[in-house]
Amino acid sequence: QVQLTESGGGLVQAGGSLNLSCAASGRDGTINGMGWFRQAPGKQREMVAAITYGRATQYADSVKDRFTISRADDRNTIYLQMNSLKPEDTAVYVCGADRGYVRWSSWSEPGIDLDYWGQGTQVTVAS
Repeated sequence: QVQLTESGGGLVQAGGSLNLSCAASGRDGTINGMGWFRQAPGKQREMVAAITYGRATQYADSVKDRFTISRADDRNTIYLQMNSLKPEDTAVYVCGADRGYVRWSSWSEPGIDLDYWGQGTQVTVAS
């Protein structure tokens, strides 16, 4: 199976920036979409941003003007540039990926399941 490994989380003050990365390894199948999801205590997991193999993107409204998702030329690594961070952005950020079976429009639905998930990286934004 494909393994997803996230990095780049940490503690930052409100208004600061972080850049997250997610690297896919393994040779099972091919990855189509990749994205970032976050889950805070007491809240359901939500999609933050996602990107296709061809680099089409979608964002949650709450982050659309502050975060930018990108994908490396080899298509196996994605990034999330997070600017103007707010305390409400505090969560575990988890990388997800699929081989093309999950409908693009369904990625933002609660409880959506993808083919592969990482273990997550903690982002904490201090007030």
